[in-house]
Amino acid sequence: MYFAALLARTEDGWEASDTELDDVETLSDLTDLAQEASVDEDTVLVYIEQEDAWFGILRVDGEEDPRIYVSDASAAARSSYGEILLTDELLGREPGAEDEIAALEELVDLDGTEDGEPDGSASSSATTTDRTTTRDADTDSDPGPGPDSHSDPGSGSGSDYVPTGPIGELGILADFGVSEKDLLTLRTDALTEIADALGASEVLEAVR
Repeated sequence: MYFAALLARTEDGWEASDTELDDVETLSDLTDLAQEASVDEDTVLVYIEQEDAWFGILRVDGEEDPRIYVSDASAAARSSYGEILLTDELLGREPGAEDEIAALEELVDLDGTEDGEPDGSASSSATTTDRTTTRDADTDSDPGPGPDSHSDPGSGSGSDYVPTGPIGELGILADFGVSEKDLLTLRTDALTEIADALGASEVLEAVR
């Protein structure tokens, strides 16, 4: 179950509204949604929560680049809304890395031999057999990796790796009274505690 709320700061305090994310597909869409709710280019916070799993905060200040915090990146990566917040930059990836890998994999698939295709010339088969025999001999002489050498899926460093735990800007709410330490301690129902710190509990309760 998901819940999303938008908090916009005004001269008189905070205005809250529940947020529909049905038409939001990218970070740009979510940023535009926040900027449209901004009053005189003041701060807008978008809060997204998957119950008992993770929460994320997007902060937009006028035309500045959005700031992001996610409580558990690996959990958020399994959510379509979480993937919106987990940008390449946030994960320390090269922009477009996933697209490049997908394109390379597609090229490899296209280069493979289709079912029913002839195997090629006899000389090619002989060469392949020789290589296979050599490879088998090398394999027999190699004791292989030990039981402790297998990599942990959660500790890899590949381009698709997503860390477990919090990621993003820990000081995203520091100027509103939520320190980095406080943010890291928030788990379930984090929005209630954030709203308390902002002084927006009453307006938030009206839309929950």
